[in-house]
Amino acid sequence: MRVVLAEDLALLRDGLIRLLEANDFEVVEAVDNGPSLLRALTTQKPDVAVVDVRLPPSFTDEGLRAAIEARQQVPGLPILVLSQYVEQLYARELLADRSGGVGYLLKDRVFNVEQFVDAVRQVAGGGTAMDPEVVTQLLTRRSAADDPLTTLTPREREVLSLMAEGRSNAAIAAQMFVTEKAVSKHTNSIFLRLGLPQSEDDNRRVLAVLTYLNG
Repeated sequence: MRVVLAEDLALLRDGLIRLLEANDFEVVEAVDNGPSLLRALTTQKPDVAVVDVRLPPSFTDEGLRAAIEARQQVPGLPILVLSQYVEQLYARELLADRSGGVGYLLKDRVFNVEQFVDAVRQVAGGGTAMDPEVVTQLLTRRSAADDPLTTLTPREREVLSLMAEGRSNAAIAAQMFVTEKAVSKHTNSIFLRLGLPQSEDDNRRVLAVLTYLNG
């Protein structure tokens, strides 16, 4: 699986390269600034990109803006954002096109290699991997009047929130202390309430999560 990596701290960048390559990823290019990231993404067209938000030259939101621009040129390009911060405006824009895998993890909350590697694979496969804190912050500005999810029950919203974190039905069942069959019923109800057409469940999960995060 081909990866483009963007991280300006040399030590962390080298560590991520070693980690990814040790888990059967091929890092085809590793860059340390926004313009180089945009070029790498549009020329390499990797299976997934792992991108830090704050890159040179501005050290603000250079990486995230480069990722958004790259997805405009390469529709569906899977992007996993790895950052110390939640940039709400650009994070919402990244989610808005509903195409391709997307993830947003906070560096301080990626506690183990397995968690990170699973997130990279999930996003590369077209899924979502959202840090719980990112989900919380993205939802804080949604007004009730504009919320398309008001028809969901509290239990269904809880299931959808866990889906947004990239959890499987089995993991959701364990977290909620219910059976997988109960979780499956909740997810099917969510799909119906959100008006998502019949398709592969993985595709509907992504659409449901994006609806949840975009509002």
